[in-house]
Amino acid sequence: MSVRAEPAAMRPPSRWSLAALAHDRNAVGLLFLLPAAAFLLVFLTYPLGLGVWLGFTDTRIGRAGVYVGLENYELLWDDSIFWLSVFNTILYTTVASLLKFGLGLWLALLLNGRLPFKAFFRAIVLLPWVVPTVLSAIAFWWIYDAQFSIISWALMRLGIIDAPINFLGDATNARASVIAANVWRGVPFVAISLLAGLQTIPPSLHEAATLDGATPWQRFRHITLPMLSPIIAVVMTFSVLFTFTDFQLIYVLTRGGPLNATHLMATLSFQRAIPGGQLGEGAAIAVAMIPFLLAAILFSYFGLQRRRWQQGGQD
Repeated sequence: MSVRAEPAAMRPPSRWSLAALAHDRNAVGLLFLLPAAAFLLVFLTYPLGLGVWLGFTDTRIGRAGVYVGLENYELLWDDSIFWLSVFNTILYTTVASLLKFGLGLWLALLLNGRLPFKAFFRAIVLLPWVVPTVLSAIAFWWIYDAQFSIISWALMRLGIIDAPINFLGDATNARASVIAANVWRGVPFVAISLLAGLQTIPPSLHEAATLDGATPWQRFRHITLPMLSPIIAVVMTFSVLFTFTDFQLIYVLTRGGPLNATHLMATLSFQRAIPGGQLGEGAAIAVAMIPFLLAAILFSYFGLQRRRWQQGGQD
């Protein structure tokens, strides 16, 4: 007895057919992620892998190198300028990030309150972030000029100082000057991001706390800060990453001077690799930045885990 074949139209679609894939949300999601994955592979993964490889070679500009193992890192271990750049980078990142967080949070709370012309002030706050970094650096370069500084001129007219301040010629002044320029540029990003987080907090929570007799500080400590902590974790992670890898601002203002007092790891890596021609050594300095960047990413991860805990989930 022969069994009649089931018509093709009656058979269920194959698991791997186009019709089945079109109704599979995971497959569609992966399909849309492919362009972004390809972009990251070409413009991020390949340069990163190439940089790691160059760090193990003695490659120079115009000459292919050979594998030298950890020789570049051994040289850096005994390089006082490299360790000075590490100290400068950590100091620059820590001080600038803390100042940006403090000023950004203060601006966000101010702009979230009842403030006249609120939209205008929000637009003004964004201006430093919108201006290209190089233009900002050139503006600060004029502000810090040893002879024509507007700051020195104003202080001399007020009788506070007798001679112009050497902003970029003194090691301590130069460090403070580049940190101030970075804070001016980075505060808008922190402020606007935290402002967006503040606007997601239900006003009813503050109203209920006010009725219970909570002071403004208690409302901030027990309502605003805990609910804003996930946003703070992400924002400060990006802020630390941007600050730690800063290059344009330092290179335009000081190029690492005076006497390497403002050299960051990024600027030292560029100086050794491009003007100095030591591509392998410059790549090794850049690779040495990776552990610090991974620490910032882990900070963001644990901040997101805290958000799950606040919503009743498990870590």
